[in-house]
Amino acid sequence: MLSRSCLGLLNLVSVDDYQALGRVPRVVTTAAGDVPELEMNGMENSGSDEVFSPVSRERRIVVSNQLPIRAFREGKKWRFEWDRDSLVLQLKDGFPLDVEVLYVGSLKAEIEACEQEEVAQLLLERFRCVPTFLPPEVHNKFYHGFCKHYLWPLFHYMLPMSPSQGARFDRDQWKAYVLANKIFADKVTEVINPDEDYVWVHDYHLMILPTFLRKRFHRVKLGFFLHNTFPSSEIYRTLPVREDILRAFLNCDLIGFHTFDYARHFLSCCSRMLGLDYESKRGYIGLDYYGRTVTIKILPAGIHMGLLESVLSLPQTATRVKELQKEYEGKVVILGVDDMDLFKGISLKFLALGKLLEEDEGLRGRVVLVQVLNAARSRGKDIQDVKSESEAIAREINEKYSQPGYKPIVFVNGPISTQEKVAYYSISECCVVNAVRDGMNLVPYEYTVCRQGTVALDKALGVGGEDNKAFKQSVIIVSEFIGCSPSLSGAIRVNPWNIDEVAEAMNSAVTMSEAEKHLRHEKHYKYISSHDVAYWARSFDQDLDRACREHYSKRYWGVGFGLGFRIVALDPTFRKLSVDYIAYAYKDTHNRLILLDYDGTMMPQASINKTPSREVISVLNFLCSDPENMVFIVSGRDKDCLSKWFSPCEKLGLSAEHGYFTRWSGDSPWETCGLTTDFEWKMIAEPVMALYTEATDGSFIEHKESAMVWHHQEADPYFGSCQAKELLDHLESVLANEPVVVTRGQHIVEVKPQGVSKGKVVEDLISTMRSKGKSPDFLLCIGDDRSDEDMFESIARSVSNPALPTISKVFACTVGQKPSMAEYYLDDTSEVIKLLEGLASPSAPSTSIINSQEL
Repeated sequence: MLSRSCLGLLNLVSVDDYQALGRVPRVVTTAAGDVPELEMNGMENSGSDEVFSPVSRERRIVVSNQLPIRAFREGKKWRFEWDRDSLVLQLKDGFPLDVEVLYVGSLKAEIEACEQEEVAQLLLERFRCVPTFLPPEVHNKFYHGFCKHYLWPLFHYMLPMSPSQGARFDRDQWKAYVLANKIFADKVTEVINPDEDYVWVHDYHLMILPTFLRKRFHRVKLGFFLHNTFPSSEIYRTLPVREDILRAFLNCDLIGFHTFDYARHFLSCCSRMLGLDYESKRGYIGLDYYGRTVTIKILPAGIHMGLLESVLSLPQTATRVKELQKEYEGKVVILGVDDMDLFKGISLKFLALGKLLEEDEGLRGRVVLVQVLNAARSRGKDIQDVKSESEAIAREINEKYSQPGYKPIVFVNGPISTQEKVAYYSISECCVVNAVRDGMNLVPYEYTVCRQGTVALDKALGVGGEDNKAFKQSVIIVSEFIGCSPSLSGAIRVNPWNIDEVAEAMNSAVTMSEAEKHLRHEKHYKYISSHDVAYWARSFDQDLDRACREHYSKRYWGVGFGLGFRIVALDPTFRKLSVDYIAYAYKDTHNRLILLDYDGTMMPQASINKTPSREVISVLNFLCSDPENMVFIVSGRDKDCLSKWFSPCEKLGLSAEHGYFTRWSGDSPWETCGLTTDFEWKMIAEPVMALYTEATDGSFIEHKESAMVWHHQEADPYFGSCQAKELLDHLESVLANEPVVVTRGQHIVEVKPQGVSKGKVVEDLISTMRSKGKSPDFLLCIGDDRSDEDMFESIARSVSNPALPTISKVFACTVGQKPSMAEYYLDDTSEVIKLLEGLASPSAPSTSIINSQEL
């Protein structure tokens, strides 16, 4: 039963719980190759000193659902060997030679509990593999349940609209998924050196794993590559646990996708659900996530050229190729290689062939579609339905168009050996990959390399010279909905749902000239051979190293509970502002300047009624009543609004519209900053803003005396952000000769006069106080958004300028734990009010003060 085990799944283990764990010793790599056999009864413990390496090597920990190991049970004996076709094994070629690779994953065989420890020890020593053993019930609900019957269809755009159309979300399966990810994380924890090792996690089975690892090791060097599709936000948002998975992705340093479409969908989800925007800097896409930059990488995986070429060069391969050439002599072979899967479009491919033979009698008896069917990776009614439909369509076409010695559709039921597959690739003049949705699909890559051949194969087949050039031809028909499509620029791209279009593509492939086939083949081979699996792994590894370079230049602070856990990256000097600490400085100084933003600082951003509370008015009046204090509200709000709100605070200074208007007290007049009062530019800006307002539902224009602001917080997040970028460019273009600046803030685009900023307000206020002989010796500035960073930056310049009088006590404070020019932070607006209350009543009992400590 899962109930008890799953009770604490969301209570992630703390870092301290793992600091005392001993790590598995590093092992000298033994000779590569197969392990002949493992006698499970009476197996000797080979834990001698010879197997431990005293030298610390750079390591990569590769985590995937399955280890690149084949396991064979022979009586009471286990035999293990490398799975040479496994991508996670092949990617090792992309790492430097002196790098040690450790694999973490599950075996494809079920190992009895009494055998697991001995098997694990052998796999570690011989193969550098750390197996995860999932209980059968957990594995069934994790893999066959949540992964294959819920996530897999959903990520391929299939919504479970009814029970017959796909599995719906099951909370028990989700708990099993989380538990399985935690078990994988436990295994990584046993072997990781978090200060040195790089961890590379693979695919959708382990999307929660990054959160467990980041919780335990704040500075873990962590990359993730999704080999699956990532659906559009409309599909992804149907996931009940959508934010848990998104935040787990964002706990990585580098996230890899095969195509820009998948990355774009992911970024759109981050924008719509988490309010995150991305930036592209020098070719790298990055998301700013609580002070950490999460890098997005877009690069399709490649194939292992050497493996295919070695199989092609075997004498047995040439023999098999000759046999197939003889078997299909006089025929044009079109090849399909697919898993038995709902999304591979096998039946659509058969229908297209039927259409081709129906319309062109001359191709009957000549064109053969050989369909290699790999075993299904999951089980269930959907697989049986696909198989039954495909067989029924093939049977109907074969009955209609078969002739003596000729059958238009030939099934080759797999799994078949790599050698057999290579032979079929070599004799096929066209390869059709007709999936309706697929993450990558490397079949066209393998087909192209096999059609290129090798010197040994060419010699065995007796081709060379001009004939050899003619042999290196290939045509690929590829669905536009699969990941490899963008990289195959010479392929015939089709919509698999359009049967007529696929049939026409088949006809083009069959009738295409040899010269064109050769040109298309050369184009593909050049790309595939230069972007192999080693190139892919090397590129990802280098970008992961780049993404982790700032790990030790910041201070990491863990926040959140359960799967909502994330890391806040802060400057090492950044710390929480304690009332006890600032109160001493407050008492010992006599010319104090206190600068406060309003929205988001004194008043929560989410509040509908922005009128200051009695509590706010009271604390401001207390501070203003001290003759040694100069207190100012510095806001982007207009002066009429601020005047109305703070009319009860007669001694409070106000700076409106980012400093364009300033008033020193309630009975003093408003002063402008002395800049131009020519606002003719508004006649240019307003029609442009109106155009975008009309086109963007939920947006509106705010008119101020000195500025104009376009708001889009109520618009669709992605569309609003796109429109804001366009509006920014548009306004900068039409206002290029006007004395204004166009800036983009949080959900706004603002046009204001040049030279107006909150930073200028700070400089003017300090200068005015000094000119009156009251040079400030205490400065407190609190704000929460980008415009307040101008104040913090101005304060930093004033403090560091040796030509200006020293301000002995400076406290620049931002609201929220986030990257800032400020050196201090408070968590929210309530803490800001409590801090000000503590200053206004320094003798108040300690229970009324924020109970916090400096970091």
